[in-house]
Amino acid sequence: MSFAPLSHDPGARRQRMREHALALRERLPAERRERLAAAIGEHLDDLVGRLQPRRLAFCWPYRAEPDLRPWVQAWRAAAPGRVAALPVVLERHAPMMFRAWTPGVPMPLDRHGIPHPADGEAVEPELVLIPLNAFDERGYRLGYGGGYFDRTLAVLRTVAVGVGFEVGRVPDTLPQEFDRPMDWLVTEAGVAKPRA
Repeated sequence: MSFAPLSHDPGARRQRMREHALALRERLPAERRERLAAAIGEHLDDLVGRLQPRRLAFCWPYRAEPDLRPWVQAWRAAAPGRVAALPVVLERHAPMMFRAWTPGVPMPLDRHGIPHPADGEAVEPELVLIPLNAFDERGYRLGYGGGYFDRTLAVLRTVAVGVGFEVGRVPDTLPQEFDRPMDWLVTEAGVAKPRA
């Protein structure tokens, strides 16, 4: 797959990569995405089984991202005391917080139309499952351009696990100064430790 630059501006090139990766993912048929998400879940079983977090954060599926809700529900139910959390944006240019999630908790939509827990105490997750739009083998990712996860990871002591489909893999995401690499990458192809 070629991402020949249309511009020498890294920001424009990153935006083009982001849009291309999103288009590829959104074109995947729903049944195929479901099968790929199930494979991702199997790989998460392995990784999370090794890391043994008690508090885990994930993201509500958005724009054809892998739907991790069934996996998270099974993970929560497998052992007492496990807490699943979702990110909550309180301020536009500030780190996110996380609130506990259980099925049935009130979930209003945020400014982007993404459900989040309406209230509750902050949870500090030991591991965060972070969506990947485009990503590279060094563990750098392109989200949606808001910088929410980069700001959050800068202040949160947690294991960052990038989760996405292989259609988003690119040779280089052209990371910028404040971009934070993932500690692990999980796709339908398996679990990988990013290369230095």
